[in-house]
Amino acid sequence: MGRGKIEIKRIENTTNRQVTYSKRRNGIFKKAKELSVLCDAKVSIIMVATNRKLHEYTSPHTTTKDLYDLYQKASGNSLWNSHYERMKDNLNKLKDINNKLRTEIRQRMGEDLNDLRLEELRGLEQNIQESLMIVGDRKEHQLRNQIGTYKKKSRNAEEINRKLLRRLDGIDDDSQYGLEDDGGDDESAIALTNGNSHIFAFRLQPNQPNLHINGGGYGFHNLHLA
Repeated sequence: MGRGKIEIKRIENTTNRQVTYSKRRNGIFKKAKELSVLCDAKVSIIMVATNRKLHEYTSPHTTTKDLYDLYQKASGNSLWNSHYERMKDNLNKLKDINNKLRTEIRQRMGEDLNDLRLEELRGLEQNIQESLMIVGDRKEHQLRNQIGTYKKKSRNAEEINRKLLRRLDGIDDDSQYGLEDDGGDDESAIALTNGNSHIFAFRLQPNQPNLHINGGGYGFHNLHLA
Protein backbone atom coordinates (compact mmCIF):
# COMPACT_ATOMS: atom_id res chain seq x y z
CA MET A 1 0.00 0.00 0.00
CA GLY A 2 1.53 3.29 -1.06
CA ARG A 3 2.01 6.32 1.12
CA GLY A 4 -0.80 8.85 0.94
CA LYS A 5 -0.26 12.26 -0.53
CA ILE A 6 0.57 15.09 1.83
CA GLU A 7 -1.07 18.44 1.32
CA ILE A 8 1.61 21.02 0.63
CA LYS A 9 0.99 23.70 3.22
CA ARG A 10 2.63 24.94 6.38
CA ILE A 11 2.69 22.36 9.18
CA GLU A 12 1.21 24.04 12.25
CA ASN A 13 2.54 21.61 14.85
CA THR A 14 6.04 22.73 15.78
CA THR A 15 7.39 19.26 16.53
CA ASN A 16 6.00 17.73 13.32
CA ARG A 17 7.33 20.67 11.31
CA GLN A 18 10.84 20.22 12.72
CA VAL A 19 10.80 16.45 12.11
CA THR A 20 9.64 16.93 8.52
CA TYR A 21 12.31 19.58 7.94
CA SER A 22 15.08 17.29 9.21
CA LYS A 23 13.96 14.31 7.13
CA ARG A 24 13.51 16.22 3.89
CA ARG A 25 16.72 18.16 4.41
CA ASN A 26 18.68 14.95 4.73
CA GLY A 27 16.92 13.62 1.62
CA ILE A 28 17.79 16.71 -0.41
CA PHE A 29 21.44 16.60 0.73
CA LYS A 30 21.59 12.91 -0.20
CA LYS A 31 20.26 13.64 -3.70
CA ALA A 32 22.70 16.55 -4.08
CA LYS A 33 25.63 14.30 -3.15
CA GLU A 34 24.50 11.65 -5.63
CA LEU A 35 24.12 14.28 -8.36
CA SER A 36 27.60 15.64 -7.61
CA VAL A 37 29.23 12.19 -7.78
CA LEU A 38 27.29 10.72 -10.71
CA CYS A 39 27.36 13.78 -12.95
CA ASP A 40 30.55 15.50 -11.70
CA ALA A 41 28.43 18.58 -10.98
CA LYS A 42 29.20 21.40 -8.58
CA VAL A 43 26.31 21.68 -6.12
CA SER A 44 25.74 24.04 -3.22
CA ILE A 45 22.61 24.05 -1.05
CA ILE A 46 21.97 26.42 1.87
CA MET A 47 19.04 25.96 4.23
CA VAL A 48 17.98 28.06 7.23
CA ALA A 49 15.45 26.56 9.65
CA THR A 50 12.79 28.54 11.51
CA ASN A 51 15.13 28.62 14.53
CA ARG A 52 17.69 30.34 12.24
CA LYS A 53 20.04 27.36 12.35
CA LEU A 54 22.06 27.11 9.15
CA HIS A 55 22.53 23.88 7.19
CA GLU A 56 24.70 23.70 4.10
CA TYR A 57 25.93 21.14 1.60
CA THR A 58 28.66 21.86 -0.91
CA SER A 59 30.27 19.54 -3.44
CA PRO A 60 33.72 18.25 -2.50
CA HIS A 61 36.70 20.41 -3.45
CA THR A 62 34.57 23.54 -3.87
CA THR A 63 33.00 26.31 -1.80
CA THR A 64 29.76 28.25 -1.92
CA LYS A 65 31.71 31.37 -2.87
CA ASP A 66 33.23 29.55 -5.83
CA LEU A 67 29.75 28.75 -7.07
CA TYR A 68 28.64 32.37 -6.52
CA ASP A 69 31.55 33.52 -8.67
CA LEU A 70 30.67 30.98 -11.38
CA TYR A 71 27.06 32.14 -11.28
CA GLN A 72 28.08 35.79 -11.72
CA LYS A 73 30.27 34.94 -14.71
CA ALA A 74 27.62 32.75 -16.31
CA SER A 75 24.69 35.10 -15.75
CA GLY A 76 26.47 38.44 -15.99
CA ASN A 77 24.83 39.55 -12.73
CA SER A 78 26.80 40.86 -9.77
CA LEU A 79 25.72 39.63 -6.36
CA TRP A 80 27.94 42.10 -4.49
CA ASN A 81 27.40 45.46 -6.23
CA SER A 82 24.13 46.23 -4.47
CA HIS A 83 25.57 45.21 -1.12
CA TYR A 84 28.67 47.29 -1.75
CA GLU A 85 26.59 50.34 -2.65
CA ARG A 86 24.56 50.01 0.54
CA MET A 87 27.73 49.78 2.60
CA LYS A 88 29.17 52.80 0.80
CA ASP A 89 26.03 54.87 1.48
CA ASN A 90 26.09 53.88 5.14
CA LEU A 91 29.76 54.83 5.38
CA ASN A 92 29.07 58.27 3.90
CA LYS A 93 26.28 58.84 6.42
CA LEU A 94 28.58 57.91 9.28
CA LYS A 95 31.23 60.31 7.93
CA ASP A 96 28.69 63.14 7.86
CA ILE A 97 27.65 62.44 11.44
CA ASN A 98 31.28 62.34 12.52
CA ASN A 99 32.06 65.66 10.83
CA LYS A 100 29.04 67.32 12.49
CA LEU A 101 30.09 66.07 15.90
CA ARG A 102 33.65 67.31 15.39
CA THR A 103 32.30 70.73 14.36
CA GLU A 104 30.09 70.90 17.46
CA ILE A 105 33.06 70.05 19.68
CA ARG A 106 35.20 72.77 18.11
CA GLN A 107 32.39 75.31 18.46
CA ARG A 108 31.94 74.47 22.14
CA MET A 109 35.65 75.21 22.51
CA GLY A 110 35.19 78.61 20.85
CA GLU A 111 36.42 77.65 17.39
CA ASP A 112 34.76 77.77 13.93
CA LEU A 113 32.26 80.44 15.00
CA ASN A 114 32.59 82.80 12.01
CA ASP A 115 29.96 81.03 9.89
CA LEU A 116 27.31 80.89 12.64
CA ARG A 117 24.30 83.18 12.55
CA LEU A 118 23.16 85.18 15.58
CA GLU A 119 20.44 82.65 16.43
CA GLU A 120 22.94 79.81 16.22
CA LEU A 121 25.37 81.65 18.48
CA ARG A 122 22.62 82.25 21.03
CA GLY A 123 21.66 78.58 20.94
CA LEU A 124 25.30 77.56 21.38
CA GLU A 125 25.68 79.94 24.31
CA GLN A 126 22.57 78.54 25.99
CA ASN A 127 23.77 74.97 25.53
CA ILE A 128 27.13 75.82 27.07
CA GLN A 129 25.47 77.53 30.05
CA GLU A 130 23.23 74.52 30.63
CA SER A 131 26.25 72.23 30.44
CA LEU A 132 28.10 74.40 32.97
CA MET A 133 25.15 74.19 35.36
CA ILE A 134 25.11 70.40 35.10
CA VAL A 135 28.86 70.22 35.71
CA GLY A 136 28.57 72.62 38.67
CA ASP A 137 25.77 70.60 40.25
CA ARG A 138 27.80 67.45 39.90
CA LYS A 139 30.84 69.12 41.45
CA GLU A 140 28.81 70.34 44.46
CA HIS A 141 27.40 66.85 44.91
CA GLN A 142 30.90 65.38 44.99
CA LEU A 143 32.06 68.04 47.47
CA ARG A 144 29.12 67.38 49.79
CA ASN A 145 29.90 63.67 49.75
CA GLN A 146 33.56 64.30 50.58
CA ILE A 147 32.69 66.73 53.39
CA GLY A 148 30.25 64.20 54.85
CA THR A 149 32.91 61.52 54.76
CA TYR A 150 35.50 63.77 56.47
CA LYS A 151 32.98 64.76 59.18
CA LYS A 152 32.19 61.13 59.86
CA LYS A 153 35.89 60.31 60.18
CA SER A 154 36.38 63.31 62.47
CA ARG A 155 33.52 62.21 64.75
CA ASN A 156 34.97 58.72 64.93
CA ALA A 157 38.39 60.13 65.82
CA GLU A 158 36.93 62.36 68.55
CA GLU A 159 35.04 59.42 70.04
CA ILE A 160 38.23 57.34 70.13
CA ASN A 161 40.08 60.29 71.73
CA ARG A 162 37.48 60.56 74.49
CA LYS A 163 37.56 56.80 75.06
CA LEU A 164 41.34 56.81 75.43
CA LEU A 165 41.28 59.78 77.81
CA ARG A 166 38.63 58.11 79.98
CA ARG A 167 40.75 54.99 80.18
CA LEU A 168 43.85 56.98 81.09
CA ASP A 169 41.97 58.96 83.74
CA GLY A 170 40.79 55.73 85.37
CA ILE A 171 44.27 54.24 85.87
CA ASP A 172 45.54 54.18 89.54
CA ASP A 173 48.54 56.30 90.45
CA ASP A 174 50.56 53.25 91.55
CA SER A 175 49.90 51.31 88.33
CA GLN A 176 52.55 50.60 85.80
CA TYR A 177 52.17 52.45 82.56
CA GLY A 178 53.14 51.32 79.09
CA LEU A 179 51.92 51.23 75.55
CA GLU A 180 48.49 49.59 75.66
CA ASP A 181 46.50 47.86 72.97
CA ASP A 182 42.87 48.96 72.56
CA GLY A 183 41.64 46.13 70.39
CA GLY A 184 42.26 47.98 67.16
CA ASP A 185 40.78 51.42 68.07
CA ASP A 186 44.21 53.05 68.23
CA GLU A 187 45.14 51.87 64.75
CA SER A 188 41.78 53.03 63.44
CA ALA A 189 42.32 56.45 64.95
CA ILE A 190 45.73 56.75 63.32
CA ALA A 191 44.19 56.08 59.93
CA LEU A 192 41.36 58.58 60.39
CA THR A 193 41.14 62.21 59.27
CA ASN A 194 43.37 61.72 56.23
CA GLY A 195 46.14 60.17 58.33
CA ASN A 196 47.08 63.48 60.01
CA SER A 197 45.98 62.74 63.58
CA HIS A 198 47.83 60.19 65.75
CA ILE A 199 46.39 58.90 69.02
CA PHE A 200 48.46 56.90 71.51
CA ALA A 201 47.79 55.45 74.97
CA PHE A 202 50.85 55.02 77.25
CA ARG A 203 51.47 53.25 80.55
CA LEU A 204 54.47 54.80 82.35
CA GLN A 205 57.14 52.33 83.51
CA PRO A 206 58.66 52.47 87.02
CA ASN A 207 62.17 52.58 85.60
CA GLN A 208 61.56 56.16 84.39
CA PRO A 209 62.86 58.29 87.28
CA ASN A 210 61.89 61.57 85.68
CA LEU A 211 58.24 60.61 86.18
CA HIS A 212 58.66 59.89 89.92
CA ILE A 213 56.18 61.78 92.07
CA ASN A 214 56.67 62.70 95.75
CA GLY A 215 55.39 59.93 97.90
CA GLY A 216 56.92 57.05 95.92
CA GLY A 217 54.16 56.71 93.34
CA TYR A 218 54.02 57.20 89.63
CA GLY A 219 51.51 59.44 87.99
CA PHE A 220 50.56 60.24 84.46
CA HIS A 221 50.99 63.38 82.44
CA ASN A 222 48.34 64.73 80.07
CA LEU A 223 48.87 63.58 76.52
CA HIS A 224 48.64 66.06 73.67
CA LEU A 225 46.95 64.72 70.55
CA ALA A 226 48.44 65.93 67.32
